[in-house]
Amino acid sequence: MAHTVAVLVGSLRKEPLTRKVANALVALAPEGLTLKIVEIGDLPFYNEDLEKSGPPAEWTQFRNEIREADGVIFTTPEYNRGLPAVLKNAIDVGSRPYGQSAYAKKPAAVVSQSPGSLGGFGANHQLRQSLVFLDMPVLQQPEAYLNHTGDYFDDKGEVVKDDTRQLLQAILGAFEGLLDRHAPATQKHAAE
Repeated sequence: MAHTVAVLVGSLRKEPLTRKVANALVALAPEGLTLKIVEIGDLPFYNEDLEKSGPPAEWTQFRNEIREADGVIFTTPEYNRGLPAVLKNAIDVGSRPYGQSAYAKKPAAVVSQSPGSLGGFGANHQLRQSLVFLDMPVLQQPEAYLNHTGDYFDDKGEVVKDDTRQLLQAILGAFEGLLDRHAPATQKHAAE
């Protein structure tokens, strides 16, 4: 079954390791998955007052891109044992107005990374708390806490370690299975 997946990158740096991880996922995606990075850096901070007067165009475009996807992969660094504000803002923007969440029922995966040894564990679990509220079935295994990610890539951003490549492929394979299990019945019948 073919699936389109939105990939959110929780870092705004010019050359972030998180974007390298996201790009590696895009490059390693199996034939049934089309991964597309959806930019979040230009989203105005969520403010309900802006919603009432007509949402900013950036919010509308972002929400539409999430709605068009079959699932979402969140890639995130860890800032101060939590997730970055830019990623939390993307969650808030996509989940509003209340009752009209673009995320509802969409399968999700969380891939956290850190150049240190903890692999973004705190950000990963903080993000999962929000995804439970958003009613997103979240990939449980394999867990994706990527540590020492500065060692994963060459100067061109290519994955240099076979075990890293295999882990990313395992995450994508498991996520494809989650997408298949949660696909709408019409999509399942079309694939048969």
